[in-house]
Amino acid sequence: MSAPGGPGAGAHPVLHTKFCDLVGVRYPIVQTGMGWVAGPRLVAATAEAGALGILASATLTFGELEAAVAEVRARTDRPFGVNLRTDVADVDERVALLIDQGVRVASFAQAPNPALVERCRGAGLVVMPTVGARRHAEKMAEWGVDAVIAQGGEGGGHTGSVPTSLLTPSVVDAVGDRLAVVAAGGFFDGRGLVAALAWGAVGIAMGTRFLLTQESRVPDEVKRVYLATPVTGTVVSTSVDGAPQRVIRTPLVDRLESSGWLRALPRALANAHAFRRQTNTTLAALVKEGNAMKHGNDLTWPQVVMAANAPMMTKAALVDGRTDVGVLPTGQVVGTIDELPTVAELVERIVAEAGAVLERLGASRAQAPAPAD
Repeated sequence: MSAPGGPGAGAHPVLHTKFCDLVGVRYPIVQTGMGWVAGPRLVAATAEAGALGILASATLTFGELEAAVAEVRARTDRPFGVNLRTDVADVDERVALLIDQGVRVASFAQAPNPALVERCRGAGLVVMPTVGARRHAEKMAEWGVDAVIAQGGEGGGHTGSVPTSLLTPSVVDAVGDRLAVVAAGGFFDGRGLVAALAWGAVGIAMGTRFLLTQESRVPDEVKRVYLATPVTGTVVSTSVDGAPQRVIRTPLVDRLESSGWLRALPRALANAHAFRRQTNTTLAALVKEGNAMKHGNDLTWPQVVMAANAPMMTKAALVDGRTDVGVLPTGQVVGTIDELPTVAELVERIVAEAGAVLERLGASRAQAPAPAD
């Protein structure tokens, strides 16, 4: 383990942003809480490299989450976060676990309610939901969150339609004076980090880039599928679970795209049953979660049932290696990635690249001729 500290040694001073101070990391880089991917090894490696690692918990039972948090703690003494779903029956118990174990950040893929925000913040947790629209960021600011991850349409998994280059400045303009804005969607190197800072963000969040590292738990044969995917090889589909989700275009996805929800319903029901067994969720709790999802996201019951597809179809590919029957969530950035560094190598490279870009821009400004009188 490396000792906690302030700004990274040798890093450009501009890279020490208010996000670093807020969560206690050296670099303004976030590894997102990807289901079936962001396990203790990846999270701890990210934390040790000086960035913020976020543990995925949506696919874990409470006991598994408890063990995962303990494993991260055993691997690193640096700050990390846990991603939570707000519509699960035991969300209060999960928040209590984070508080008891001194987890630094509570990350939410869905909007937490005001009471949940107040409870987390009152216990010292940094609250950081993900948003895909300016109005959502404004609502979160009203509720008192500390930060938001503004994910543009290039992002992987469930995503919106506004490009990162437009979403980030608009969110910064709306709430940047009240909370920390972290940009997500399309980032993979130091140039992107500098671009995000230029837009007014105080950091970047990356999913696909961290998925494609050596510490990621995704099977090597599946990683090779990602590495072989071009920039044009992804699609935003509503056929997996009823909500827009960016995935790698595969023959399975094409078949899903050509099928209506009625034909997909038997598979969704089977996946709902499998997910219930996987997470030890009772039928009553599953119905309660579905009802919360229905009302919280304005979905129909067929869409709620379809939503059961996502976890199990993702598990089939990312855990079991069955890309023939599973889906591969990804950001569009997948087409720019062609190797699998360690997390430490990746973070160091991004910081060095960003520093070089900032130095070059500073030198260009210094060499510019003075304006005429």
